[in-house]
Amino acid sequence: MSFEFFIARRYLKAKRKQAFISIITFLSVSGVAVGVMALVVVIAVMTGAESDFRTRILGLEPHIMIMRHDGAFDNYKKIGEKVKETESVTDISPFIYAQVMLKSASNVSGALLRGVDPRASIQIVKSLDNSDLEEKLPESQAFGLDEEGNAIPKVPGIVLGHDLARTLAVSEGDIIYIVSPKGMMSPIGHIPSMNRFRVTGEFRSGLYEYDNAFCYVHLHEAQKLFRMGDSVTAIGVWIKDIYKADQVAEQISIDVGFPYWTKDWMQMNQSLFSALKLEKTAMFIILILIVLVAAFNIASTLIMMVMEKTRDIAILKAMGASDRHIRKIFVYQGIAIGFIGTTIGLCLGYVLCVLLSQYKFINLPDIYPFSTLPVKVEAFDVTVIGLASMVICYLATLYPARQAAKLDPVEAIRYG
Repeated sequence: MSFEFFIARRYLKAKRKQAFISIITFLSVSGVAVGVMALVVVIAVMTGAESDFRTRILGLEPHIMIMRHDGAFDNYKKIGEKVKETESVTDISPFIYAQVMLKSASNVSGALLRGVDPRASIQIVKSLDNSDLEEKLPESQAFGLDEEGNAIPKVPGIVLGHDLARTLAVSEGDIIYIVSPKGMMSPIGHIPSMNRFRVTGEFRSGLYEYDNAFCYVHLHEAQKLFRMGDSVTAIGVWIKDIYKADQVAEQISIDVGFPYWTKDWMQMNQSLFSALKLEKTAMFIILILIVLVAAFNIASTLIMMVMEKTRDIAILKAMGASDRHIRKIFVYQGIAIGFIGTTIGLCLGYVLCVLLSQYKFINLPDIYPFSTLPVKVEAFDVTVIGLASMVICYLATLYPARQAAKLDPVEAIRYG
């Protein structure tokens, strides 16, 4: 152990001639601990919210979408086989998306229609709370029996977002009509097509933009509705590591070539996640000010300690201690205060996060997609908070340590 650290530890543990200095030291440690604890909890909640949004969105959206510049394409099976050879691709599924008008017995609403193949992949409709999507999204080619035992074609099924179903005032089993702009020409002009569908289910993602606008039908029904033959508008791709979606998308784009192009989930939801990242950064900057205030207390503590230990500093200099040695003594002491406060704050913050995650005693109003605070503690965030706190505490020691090193031993002994 260096003698600077030994003396710094003795100064920190020794009883003060002025009890006020001990109180300031305690307040400095407490301030750093409270600031770090608040940072850990708030950043964990922000990280949890971001993770929750990401999980909900990726329950409805593919990780990567492959599209064609000129619209729909019919060679999606060949493209899909080529994409499956790409490393880290776990699943693919063709689908159709378009804007339509939904009409019920009492209301009308616009919607974004997705045509999916439940046999190809169930991942694109993860939020559908059912085990057999083929029953939820039947094709009209399937036949049933009427009351007299005659074979009749079944009405194709449609799955609506929860809020969209409330807007249309329909429930499971009701009949609605999909009005598509892909109609037919007549002597009186263009007539949009109108097809009948039966509501076979609802989904609730917790995201109003999806629950109030999305609906799902069978892929073949969407192709008939829009008169697309065997074409699709996009291919959904799922991969192992969602954070490498941009790299995989770029590789797929190179493999399939022009006129196809790709878009990953981060690009599709860039505005949302950029806003969450900005809010997380702003909260970090605001709350780090608490630690900064505590650092001023550390500086005050060291300045008063320099005044109290003037004679000791003079004696140490007379015994051969250099200015560098004196600076180290007070820097070590300030860092020790910061380290103790930071460690206590990290521990308290982690414990509070565990309590919030386990017991969920804070309930949120219905306007949020989650009912309780989402908490997710990440090692990287904790490390950044700890390092930022220690850097601020270190900077707070520089001025008092410099002033201590500048003391003239002769004057200090004479007037000390």
